[in-house]
Amino acid sequence: MIGNQPYTRLDTAFARFLSQRAKLDRAQKQTFEQLVAQLSNEQNQGHNCIQISDEDKALMLASGLAAYSGSLPLIIEKNRLYTHRYWHYEYRLAMQISSMINRNPPIEYPDAVLDRYFAGQSDGIDWQREAAKMAVRQPFSIITGGPGTGKTTTVVKILAVLQELAVDRPLHIALAAPTGKAAMRLQESIASRIEALPCSGEIKKHIPETVSTLHRLLGAKPPSPYFYHNADKPLVYDLIVVDEASMVDLALMSKLFDALKPGARLILLGDKDQLSSVESGAVLADLTSALPACTLELKTSHRFAGTIKILADAVNAQQAEIAWDILQGDDENCVLLEQDLIAYIAARQTDYLQLLKTGADFREIYQAFSCFQVLCSNRHGEYGVAGINYHVEQKLSGQKHINLSGLWYAGRPVMVMQNNAALHLYNGDIGICMPDKEQDGKLMVFFQRTDGSVKRYLPARLPACETVFAMTIHKSQGSEFDDVLIVLPDMINPVLTKELLYTAITRAKKTVKLVTDQAIFMQAVQKKVERVTGLADKFQSGLNAAAICF
Repeated sequence: MIGNQPYTRLDTAFARFLSQRAKLDRAQKQTFEQLVAQLSNEQNQGHNCIQISDEDKALMLASGLAAYSGSLPLIIEKNRLYTHRYWHYEYRLAMQISSMINRNPPIEYPDAVLDRYFAGQSDGIDWQREAAKMAVRQPFSIITGGPGTGKTTTVVKILAVLQELAVDRPLHIALAAPTGKAAMRLQESIASRIEALPCSGEIKKHIPETVSTLHRLLGAKPPSPYFYHNADKPLVYDLIVVDEASMVDLALMSKLFDALKPGARLILLGDKDQLSSVESGAVLADLTSALPACTLELKTSHRFAGTIKILADAVNAQQAEIAWDILQGDDENCVLLEQDLIAYIAARQTDYLQLLKTGADFREIYQAFSCFQVLCSNRHGEYGVAGINYHVEQKLSGQKHINLSGLWYAGRPVMVMQNNAALHLYNGDIGICMPDKEQDGKLMVFFQRTDGSVKRYLPARLPACETVFAMTIHKSQGSEFDDVLIVLPDMINPVLTKELLYTAITRAKKTVKLVTDQAIFMQAVQKKVERVTGLADKFQSGLNAAAICF
């Protein structure tokens, strides 16, 4: 702890390490150390930098450890203080995007091609066609929109149009998402839409159906933060599409741009109103704000409708009274939970556990389990992930649905918490422990891969996992469930924001139930995530965004 601030040991050690090397007197070093500890702590909270006063800026420059550019540990930009690494990520990303757009002139194309793919959509503005028009002409584009607005439908048509326009040779295209679950969803969506495209079989053949995680695409090299593909060893693809881009943090996005080959195109898909990445930055929100001519928002929802959409829109607009009234209404698909929390959750697990007892196929069991999910704002506490998972296990054990004789038992659902490239398992992947018929009933953990195949692993071989009857809302990004139960804590805390609630609500396809009281809910809706970054400002002050985009 420095002063009255509860900083971590890493924050204080880093701050003390630098202050010992600063060319300052004792009193100045105390202020310097406080600022550096604050910077370290804020970066751990998702901010790229911190705001400092003119007086603090002069102090940092006098320390000999900060500058406006160069290789010193700290970088100052206007009144923002960065560690060198995060300033470099921001700077590189802004320069990469600027260079990408300036280097590649807009592609001209016949309107008749788009007319064929987007015929008879609506009487008003066809936002999907407008998004395709932008993405076809520009090397870099962002297509954003809420659930059901047709982001995947649009991008499949864009891929077909671009393949038609590639007269010399078919484009080499990669599809990626931040997590295995998001990759699996995108793969299912792409595959189901290709056959209906109004183009030849030859064109359809060159639209990829396989989706990988970003870490796998770039070639993760754990435990290091580096990737096989970078500026010196770029990816071979002519076009890369990244879904759920709101989940991509500053460092990963910068490394993705580093790995693009010269002349490559990039399309980002995502919902700008969702939670930002767990790690530092709010890249998608920053880019949509700074580059409006490179961004198109799909505004018409074709699938996500009814009371759940009304609730999501009210939360997103911070209309707390309206949102609470919806939960008090008579629509059973969108209400407060009135039953006992643990008993209700346990009852919702019986379908997949019954299938397990009858010896059903893993895919059927996994589908049944995936229909319902508990989403918590916090990991700890009575209403947190850890507590709910423990009590649900005890309840199911008492009802004889599971045999809780040890850590691993038949029916245990788990989420992978660490990437393991060697096993092709990544943070967020969900599996189920069950007897393996091919190995005389030995317990194995089964996972469904993005290509539809099933992989099984000995529990002892898995990276760190945790039981997942409940998961955090952050971990649910990129997923969809028929029914969602959202559990908020009994005390307000910093993670409760309207973005968190909006993300949780939009995971549901059929029903949403909430466990909360009015005061907590209202405060959460009224609080907005504010991350301190300089990415958007780099475009707005250092680059002419309007001139960059076409």
